[in-house]
Amino acid sequence: MLDYLLHLDRDVFIYLNSLGSERFDGLWLFITKQINWIPFFLIIAYLVFKHLGWRHAVMIILLMALLITLTDQTTNHFFKYRFMRLRPGSDPSLDGIIRAVKTSSSFSFISGHASNSMAAAFFLYTVLKPYIKYMGFIFLWPLIFAYSRIYLGLHYPGDILCGYIWGLLMGYLMVRLYAYLRDRFFPKQKENLDHPTNSEPVTNGQ
Repeated sequence: MLDYLLHLDRDVFIYLNSLGSERFDGLWLFITKQINWIPFFLIIAYLVFKHLGWRHAVMIILLMALLITLTDQTTNHFFKYRFMRLRPGSDPSLDGIIRAVKTSSSFSFISGHASNSMAAAFFLYTVLKPYIKYMGFIFLWPLIFAYSRIYLGLHYPGDILCGYIWGLLMGYLMVRLYAYLRDRFFPKQKENLDHPTNSEPVTNGQ
């Protein structure tokens, strides 16, 4: 069964990777760099401060930083160095078959990009959906972000899917911690969520 799944994972990767074109390599190299997503998160941060006030926003940002740190470290030090799966671009059996636009000496399973982006998207969606419309669009980010890894020859689809699962788990745990801290330090927020018709606007100092 495992051999079948690995073979399927390899075939799906080869197909998706083959859809790439040199004309778009620059675009996907830009997308895959985390630093290039800073403007997107600055917009999210602005909306958080606007709707929840600075103290509540600072708590969310600190929890986000903790979430990304935990997800990134567990992905790299627990999964990758236990499974030690070669990246597609480093696999000799795929030489001349795939387009390895970018290479890396680290291991492939699971995808840190997929884990981190899904964890952050799930956390932000769950926390902010009562306050900000159309938060569901945030899930486009991990989809586009993670696909860049397949396009560039850095990850198999299985690396991405398992990374998503791990990211969702880590995001859920951080949501539980957030709910505990919110109810303890911002009880009015909980009351407003429980009784939206009686909710009052949040002041910037709250």
